[in-house]
Amino acid sequence: MQIFLDSTDTKVIADLASTGLVDGVTTNPTLIAKSGRPMLEVIAEICDLVPGPISAEVAATTAEAMIAEGKKLAAIAPNVVVKIPLTRDGLIACAAFADEEIKTNVTLCFSATQALLAAKAGATFVSPFIGRLDDYGFDGMDLIRDIRAIYDNYGYETEILAASVRNAGHVKEAAIVGADVVTIPPAVFGDLYKHPLTDKGLEQFLKDWASTGQSIL
Repeated sequence: MQIFLDSTDTKVIADLASTGLVDGVTTNPTLIAKSGRPMLEVIAEICDLVPGPISAEVAATTAEAMIAEGKKLAAIAPNVVVKIPLTRDGLIACAAFADEEIKTNVTLCFSATQALLAAKAGATFVSPFIGRLDDYGFDGMDLIRDIRAIYDNYGYETEILAASVRNAGHVKEAAIVGADVVTIPPAVFGDLYKHPLTDKGLEQFLKDWASTGQSIL
C-alpha cells in the first residue's frame, strides 16, 4: 500500500520524505489556504520534494473551467495529479482528462456508486472519505470494501485512495480491506511506527549492551 501525506507544509513534507517512506502528497483548497502561500508555488515546491503523485485540486465547479484549471495545474510538473470533485461536471472533466492522459484524483467520494462512475470516467485515483463517514455514523471501511469488490469484479484500474484518515487504526484497516493508497496527516505518519513496547524493549537492549563495555565501531 502506498502512503501519501495530506499536507502543504513543505518543511514537514521534506523531513518525512527523507525516510524514503512517502510515496506521494495530496493537497486541497483548505490546506492551501492554511499555508498562506500562492498555490502554484506550493505545488511546484512539493513536486520537487516528492517524485510520486502530487494531487492539486481545481477550484472551478463547471466542467469547462475544471478542464482549463486542470491543464494549468498539470503543466506545473509531470507528477501533478489533477484533483476534481465527484460531481456530474467533475466526472465529465475526468473523462476529458483521461482522453488526454492527464492523471486525476476524484475526491469527496461517499458512495460505491460514485466510485463506480469515477472508474468509468477513467479516474487514476478515487478518494473515499472514511473519517468523515465515521463522523456521520457510518463505517468508512465498509465503503472501501464495496469499492474494492466492484473494481475487482470489473477489472477497473482506478486506485482506491483512502482519505480523511484520522488515526493509525484507519491505516491498518484500510490496508486490510485492500485500499491501494492511504493519505494521512503528518501526525498520523509518526503514529505508524511508535509503540510503547518498542521503546521499552530498545531501552532494555541499550542498557544490556552498555553493560558489556563493547563497541561495534
